[in-house]
Amino acid sequence: MSRKSKIKILRILLAIIAVAIIIGVIIYLVPVMKNLSTVEGQEAFRNKVNDSGFIGLLMLFGLQVAQIFLIILPGEPIEILAGMCYGGWGGLLFITVSVCILTTAIFFMVRKLGRRFVYDICDEEKVKKIENSKLFKNPKKIEWIMIILFMIPGTPKDLLVYIAGLLPIKPLRFILISTFARLPSVVSSTFAGNTLMKGDWQSSLVIYAITFILVGIIVFIANKFDKSKTTEEALKSIQKDIK
Repeated sequence: MSRKSKIKILRILLAIIAVAIIIGVIIYLVPVMKNLSTVEGQEAFRNKVNDSGFIGLLMLFGLQVAQIFLIILPGEPIEILAGMCYGGWGGLLFITVSVCILTTAIFFMVRKLGRRFVYDICDEEKVKKIENSKLFKNPKKIEWIMIILFMIPGTPKDLLVYIAGLLPIKPLRFILISTFARLPSVVSSTFAGNTLMKGDWQSSLVIYAITFILVGIIVFIANKFDKSKTTEEALKSIQKDIK
């Protein structure tokens, strides 16, 4: 069996595990999620999560592993679920720690196993386009580019984690960037999950709106003071290369 076939089997197994966990979580939590709009329902939900203890954390971490390794799974639903289960701050702490652990593992796996490993996991054509871009070969600009891309909701953050192992960027700097630059997106999701748990849909929408506005302002300011137009060029490059 070829290496690529083994990788495909691994991804299928991870997908099956992720789906099984999601179904299990739904079956486990649906009975108490129906009444989240009431104080009694919210208390029942908290008790259900607390009763799950370490198993609940392990299941959520398993979803995080599958999401980052499979790439195709969006991270926001898991972040929202973390906020629902452990509150805004607790969910934020859980996601931040798990992302740091998984990012570190993937980065050094790529450095150890090389390009072929990334090509097996990701779309080889997309990876080559980004990797060979002049913009991503510039060590002086690459850290700033990564900060902007990780901050913006909707960018392929997990794909960037794999590609970063092939780029001229220092490990510690990248791990810090990939962990903390995505905080605006994670904060909005975990706190939205916390308000959803309380049945407050309006506040969840407000949280997302504020986050998008703040990130938009930051990107606008970055473009304004970036005379070389690095930020604008990076956004156009990543949007073009992932299509």
